[in-house]
Amino acid sequence: MITIDGPSGAGKTTVSKRLAEVLGMVRLDTGAMYRACALAAERAGVPWDDAARLGELARGMELSFRNAGGARRVFLGDEDVTESIRTPGMSMGASAVSAHGPVREALVAKQREMGRDGGVVLEGRDTGTVVFPDAEAKFFLDAAAAVRALRRHSETGSSGGQTFEEVFRDVLRRDAHDSTRRHSPLKIADGAIYIDSTTLSVDEVVEAMRRRIHGHAG
Repeated sequence: MITIDGPSGAGKTTVSKRLAEVLGMVRLDTGAMYRACALAAERAGVPWDDAARLGELARGMELSFRNAGGARRVFLGDEDVTESIRTPGMSMGASAVSAHGPVREALVAKQREMGRDGGVVLEGRDTGTVVFPDAEAKFFLDAAAAVRALRRHSETGSSGGQTFEEVFRDVLRRDAHDSTRRHSPLKIADGAIYIDSTTLSVDEVVEAMRRRIHGHAG
């Protein structure tokens, strides 16, 4: 069991994909689950600040990860929502819904069920602190806020409809929100290895994690 936590834009998604491939493990993107919850709530007309209704929705969501077209895709029921949840709006929506205890309780239960047999790389914001605090290897991946904003802006490009300055403000706002929320705030898990990816390539980060994991196993 390997967990990778960290703030928005630190590179968790890309790194966790590559690491899972290198190690021959399954990757579980917990952040995608909160994005999917935000999308489901928007479609159902449930406000992102209605904790009780959001919790009920999260418990009843038919959420799954499937291999399709050679990639790991996110499904709500039978609908592939992988692209729909990767928008600036759903990014802020995920931050909003994840602040509610009933939502976190419902989705953490689903995450533990998905990862109960091990052989999993989990990435998110509380995978090492709450979901699997006893994971064999825990990492906290970080980077300078400006660099994280630049990565986000480069990912979305013109399709995101935001300037770099707007993305930077969103990153700072989400950092503050995720770090100060009442339920499962973003923090470094006990025993986690801190990696600053500001000046590192994806390959360098993955190799650093691989060496740590093999050293731990030895």
